[in-house]
Amino acid sequence: MPQGSGPSLRLEPGDSVGAVVVAAGASSRMGGVDKIFAPICGSPMVGFTLDQLEAFPPVTEIALVLDASAVEQGRALVRQRGYRKTIHVCAGGERRQDSVRRGLEPLHSCRWVIVHDGARPCLDLPMLQRGLDAAAEFGAAVAGVPVKDTIKVVSKQGVVTDTPAREGLWAAQTPQVFRYDLLWDAHQRCTETVTDDAMMVERLGHTVRMFTGSYENIKVTTPEDLILAEAFLSSRAGR
Repeated sequence: MPQGSGPSLRLEPGDSVGAVVVAAGASSRMGGVDKIFAPICGSPMVGFTLDQLEAFPPVTEIALVLDASAVEQGRALVRQRGYRKTIHVCAGGERRQDSVRRGLEPLHSCRWVIVHDGARPCLDLPMLQRGLDAAAEFGAAVAGVPVKDTIKVVSKQGVVTDTPAREGLWAAQTPQVFRYDLLWDAHQRCTETVTDDAMMVERLGHTVRMFTGSYENIKVTTPEDLILAEAFLSSRAGR
């Protein structure tokens, strides 16, 4: 029976909320450019995520997890932008989940935690609120959008082996929101390599709620994605 629906997992008024911004990737498909600090609309990309978390009242403190070589640059960015909330800048680990775990460590006093990819700069306040609202039911929630394209399962030999129906298929995004103790426990117990934190929690048998993200909430992986993200953010600024 799935765990995670008991009353102890409910979001209570005044609960402290922390946020982990995961930005320790290698940027291997960006042609040598560190995408986290790549300029978009005149600002470093990761600054857009930090700005939204700074403006979201439930969040009380933030952990920005960077590659070890970028920690000092990250600290300088935090100083320059004058954030009022506490932002812990720390070095990531070998795998994404190792980086998230390091980001969780300074947030141990928080009851809830939001995990967000630093490479998704089009985060907004309504999405953050939807995440908290969704997580209140089971203690875990993940942003996502219904897939638009037909999905093919392909073998290593390049042969199509299955075409699942699109109905019920969603592309997972971040933010992902969890009870802190639930996610911390998952990180201690899960030894396999996973692609996101929701997958780790699912592996332990906990129910995870999906909530609506945004088709604009893209993950910047290639130089072309930077162009798209800048277009989305420029459009938002003009609304």
